[in-house]
Amino acid sequence: MKAIQAGYGAQTLSQFGGTEAPKGPEGMIFPPYSRENAASARFFSYVNFLLPFCPVDPSEVELRARLATIGIVPGKVFDTATMNKDLLAAIEAGIADGRAAIDSTIEANTTVAADCFGTREYLKNDYMKRAVGAKLGLYGNSKEEALYPFYRTDSDGQLLDGNHAYTLHFWLDELPPVNAFWSVTMYDGKRMTLVENPINRYLINSPMLLSLARDKDGGLTLYVQHESPGKAKESNWLPAPAGPFYVVMRLYLPKPEALDGTWKEPPMVKVSS
Repeated sequence: MKAIQAGYGAQTLSQFGGTEAPKGPEGMIFPPYSRENAASARFFSYVNFLLPFCPVDPSEVELRARLATIGIVPGKVFDTATMNKDLLAAIEAGIADGRAAIDSTIEANTTVAADCFGTREYLKNDYMKRAVGAKLGLYGNSKEEALYPFYRTDSDGQLLDGNHAYTLHFWLDELPPVNAFWSVTMYDGKRMTLVENPINRYLINSPMLLSLARDKDGGLTLYVQHESPGKAKESNWLPAPAGPFYVVMRLYLPKPEALDGTWKEPPMVKVSS
């Protein structure tokens, strides 16, 4: 994968076409990104810089007016150093409350519904769904394009951890129903990144079906664990990290039975301690 990534290059459209580059907007200096600033009230300095590029939607006129009362105004300097200390403390507390609410919403669900993605008209400004979707799958597709069953816990409601072994079993003729393809991808629970492993496998997907071992009844069992399940089962092994992890299933161009809930994703079952 890294070799493939290293083979890519990037260039501007004018470089690609051999034409003169267009002039950029004069006097526009983007603020440098800081992880520390983004995690505090100073985040709103970025917001104020970007808001001039975001016309007010009619559904958010009142919201924008409320935000303006605490200094969130397009193009205005959001200076926490000179801000009223009580106001700053309230904003910081609100940020903490918001993050806690997002995390508790995620923890309360074993899977993340496709309802977290879509147009403004579809989501109807449900900011919690939008926040959950952004944290777990930024830029996710609407459900007509893709569904994202999300595994954070096992069938007993316990958080997934590489100190245990799990199985994901699909009965015969009950593989994810799609018009395109499906995949099951492993992520590190701490860093939210792909997991390095000895067989360089980061997902199992439908194009791999011919190389996967089938059960005696024709079903399919995936082995989700840190250590190899053994050579006989390694074709179906999705390597996990040694600690917390989560798994995302993706159904691209899902069929009606996936969209209407007739088909349900199988549970993640713990098989050992």
